[in-house]
Amino acid sequence: MSTNRVRRFTFWTAVVIGAFNTASAVVGGIGILVTGGLGMPHRLLANGPFTSFTLPGLILLIVVAGTQLASTWLLLAKNESALLWTAVAGCGLVIWIFVETGIIAGLSWLQFLYFVTGGAQIVTVIALLGVVAWLPRRPLREHAAA
Repeated sequence: MSTNRVRRFTFWTAVVIGAFNTASAVVGGIGILVTGGLGMPHRLLANGPFTSFTLPGLILLIVVAGTQLASTWLLLAKNESALLWTAVAGCGLVIWIFVETGIIAGLSWLQFLYFVTGGAQIVTVIALLGVVAWLPRRPLREHAAA
């Protein structure tokens, strides 16, 4: 596979993961707020600082979805700050999952999925920054077209 194809694939992978994470965080955040926890028992909050699911739902909707949306939007606009925002969104999602699993003292396949997608965002940023020898750095505006 040529370098241009790998670069294009990596760029669009970052866009698709960001869009998926945005949609998931929006739906999850709204669902948590509207239903009071998506049917999760309140005992899951016993080990953490929250007394209800309202603040976690708002954090998911505003912070997690917001950084994911900014990342995806900036990637599509081919703005150079997109790689920074994608790293922030990926790290933020990984941190969210670590904190969530610590608070609820449990693990589900969804947490594993979002840990992987957040990690994948970080990997795409590393690749698009040219940190790996097989994919040298180019300005972001060239990634989608190259």
